[in-house]
Amino acid sequence: MKKSEEKGPFFELTKRQRKAVVMLYEGAYTNKEIAETLHCSESLIYKWKRENKLFQQARKQYETMIIEDKYVSEAMQSIYALVKSAKSEMVRLQAAISILKLAGRLTDNSIPELDKAKVRRANAEADIAEQKAQQLSNNVADDLTINIVRNDRSIENEEANNN
Repeated sequence: MKKSEEKGPFFELTKRQRKAVVMLYEGAYTNKEIAETLHCSESLIYKWKRENKLFQQARKQYETMIIEDKYVSEAMQSIYALVKSAKSEMVRLQAAISILKLAGRLTDNSIPELDKAKVRRANAEADIAEQKAQQLSNNVADDLTINIVRNDRSIENEEANNN
């Protein structure tokens, strides 16, 4: 990272505090181990974590910096692959919208194309649910009819056998 980019809470901390943030992010160290490494008390680490707002903000900033460094490029490649190869129009549209949002070209506000796609999807899901409901009610009626016919035949057969 360039010096000109070094802004925000993380860079306002002391070197010792920045080292603590890094060690906490790595997750492999206890507060005691961090305190020993930094030559300070364990209670100071607790105090930074619980009471120091700048330290808390710096932890969030550091996490964001690491995520951007390590994962954003890979995530963008995955989203781009979806735009190119996803079979579902809805998936391709969502991927394209994600790319535009990440590029700052689109806000979270709704867009007409997405609204229309959502309405189409909701209507399709409603039609499917209605068809399933009809199918189930038809099957129940058919099963009931079959059972009634079977019972009637059983009674007739029983009467015939008894005579």
